[in-house]
Amino acid sequence: MAMATCLFSCGDNKKEVYKDSTAPVAERVEDLLGRMTLEEKVGQMNQFVGLEHIKANSAVMTEEDLKNNTANAFYPGITDKEVAQWAEQGVIGSFLHVMTQKEANYLQSLAMKSRLQIPILFGIDAIHGNAYAPGNTIYPTNINLACSFDTLMAYNIARQTAKEMRAMNMHWAFNPNVEVARDPRWGRVGETYGEDPYLVSLLGVQTVRGYQGDLNGTDDVLACIKHFVGGSEPINGTNGSPADLSERTLREVFFPPFEAGVKAGALSLMTAHNELNGVPCHSNEWLMTDVLRKEWNFPGFIVSDWMDIEHIHDLHATAENLKEAFYQSIMAGMDMHMHGLHWNEMVVELVKEGRIPESRIDESVRRILDVKFRLGLFEHPYADEDSTNNVRLCAEHRATALEAARNGIVLLKNENLLPLDASKYKRVMVTGINADDHNILGDWSAPGDPDDVITILEGLKMVAPDTKFDFVDQGWDPRNMDPKKVAEAAAKARTADLNIVVAGEYMMRFRWTDRTDGEDTDRSDINLVGLQNELIEKVAASGKPTILVLVSGRPLGVEWAAEHLPAIVEAWAPGMYGGQAVAEILYGKVNPSAKLAVTIPHSVGQLQMIYNHKPSQYFHPYVDNKPSTPLFPFGYGLSYTTYKYEDLTLAQKEIGKDGTVDVSVKVTNTGNRDGVEIVQLYIRDRFSCVTRPVKELKDFARVPLKAGESKVVSFKITPDKLAFYDIKMNKIVEPGEFIVMVGSSSADKDLLKDSFQVK
Repeated sequence: MAMATCLFSCGDNKKEVYKDSTAPVAERVEDLLGRMTLEEKVGQMNQFVGLEHIKANSAVMTEEDLKNNTANAFYPGITDKEVAQWAEQGVIGSFLHVMTQKEANYLQSLAMKSRLQIPILFGIDAIHGNAYAPGNTIYPTNINLACSFDTLMAYNIARQTAKEMRAMNMHWAFNPNVEVARDPRWGRVGETYGEDPYLVSLLGVQTVRGYQGDLNGTDDVLACIKHFVGGSEPINGTNGSPADLSERTLREVFFPPFEAGVKAGALSLMTAHNELNGVPCHSNEWLMTDVLRKEWNFPGFIVSDWMDIEHIHDLHATAENLKEAFYQSIMAGMDMHMHGLHWNEMVVELVKEGRIPESRIDESVRRILDVKFRLGLFEHPYADEDSTNNVRLCAEHRATALEAARNGIVLLKNENLLPLDASKYKRVMVTGINADDHNILGDWSAPGDPDDVITILEGLKMVAPDTKFDFVDQGWDPRNMDPKKVAEAAAKARTADLNIVVAGEYMMRFRWTDRTDGEDTDRSDINLVGLQNELIEKVAASGKPTILVLVSGRPLGVEWAAEHLPAIVEAWAPGMYGGQAVAEILYGKVNPSAKLAVTIPHSVGQLQMIYNHKPSQYFHPYVDNKPSTPLFPFGYGLSYTTYKYEDLTLAQKEIGKDGTVDVSVKVTNTGNRDGVEIVQLYIRDRFSCVTRPVKELKDFARVPLKAGESKVVSFKITPDKLAFYDIKMNKIVEPGEFIVMVGSSSADKDLLKDSFQVK
């Protein structure tokens, strides 16, 4: 592959303004752009995987293996040394899958040898902390964070992640994932903030702000809102399959978190794998130019997802060859290619042939350089090797990881069993694939140092040191469980005072082909995999109290357990201190407060199962006696105390279309334990010109309440919370009755109701 660059410049005789840190960023960008050759510009628009990644994968993979692999890569016929040479020539603008500070600094040193010394932008999938790179704080996954309804925690995790990334010389987090998850078969549910556009928007905004800060310091990193758009409602539940969504659904459900992210200042965005209504997102001019640029005035740069520009040709077949795919994507609005060969020479050819104006290339390069200047990379291209470990895994970040785990674990069922009395249950049998495994770290995590991870079994022993825990290891692989080990657990369950089964999915990426959950790990059902249901049933048959703890990234239809077991805990993937947090909740050291950010269906046959459905969705019941209600509803979660809601008050009963309504409700902790209640406000437009959801979350509050304490919780309903797209797709506030619902979950039985009129 030819990647040589011309070593001359039309601007070498001028003052190098771009090297002047006191000059305005815009002037520095224009000065540097004017000095760049076409080849150097196009190189800034291309990203490669790291050298160590290339070496590791070229040793074990074939070219055929690359076709369907979206985690590992190398470049057939190209060595890591050649890629290093291109970095030194200044024709690679970015790298991903660089996992160590040492390699990042080395690649940066190569860029510093180039003619113009333009620094490399290092991107990484820092989804819940910089967990994909070894030696960093691993926070709970995004779905845990969503279940805490804690926007401040979202900001704090992102801010701490930014500091750990910069300590490794990494600058760009491929997060937040602000897709609205509406299909639990899809393996990336755990990477999202759930099914509600409002909740996803607020958490996404705070994550963007946490990463980017004011984007002018060495503690800031670039946020990337992704994936634009529709990948979270694929037609068959699989990652990257087509999405067919009306413009109404896009604008009401899928667009709001992206628009909110743009308004929050996000300066990069990643397009989605899938085609949308017959047009690949990576060549979709309506999405990238009409909506993102012209409607929302997005000033940042757009990056492709993994080889998805290539897929315009070899998968979607809307471009007859690779060069045409590059042309279509760039002219539709794409700025950077993830990742690899042929981009540089083919895009240069397209410009020289006159098909792509060089001014179009300049637009993209201008956006990329702007970010590099803002991040201070020209002044600080390296990370300090001596101070990196003062930041990564520091005490403050570890404490945040523990607090986030405590706040994101949902108590789904409790029939007076929890919290556990250690003096009563002196012998406890623990079993299940996730009982003593680092799988609690979740997808997008490197294998953790055993000294930095507390498994659930370890957490139990830590929190209840006088209890005898009898562990029956079921291995880590749910698809290859040993029936003899299931029988052993069933036998030992009969001699225990209490049993804990830790079941769920397997998500660790270092065993890519063995996973049952995570990116590109989609399923045709939502049942427990393998012998896990058999294990639960046989352990419960002991007659001893049995607790189910779930570790997963997707909602699981655990119907039998919900009917027969006295206690169920949804831990999701609670991160490095997840085992401690689970144990603290089981033994009552922590009072659970989390609420579900996704609906949990009974089975895959109920899909689509979301709380904010349209009124006709359940007009006719299923004829096979299956319920039309979820196993557990959105917004639901139990506590060790009880809360009473009363005195719902609307200060205004009539308003104009620009008016506001002040809502208050009295909430009392009627139990004997302090707790935190997540108070939720929903709205329904009673009659409307187009069908509207039966309810929509429009506000919430995390309210700490001491035992016996009451608080009046106030909300303000503003016009933007009433607006929707009318029959002509104009956004309006329509006259009529609006129903206000406030309570502890989205279930009707948990809500107080009142209404007001818009005149």
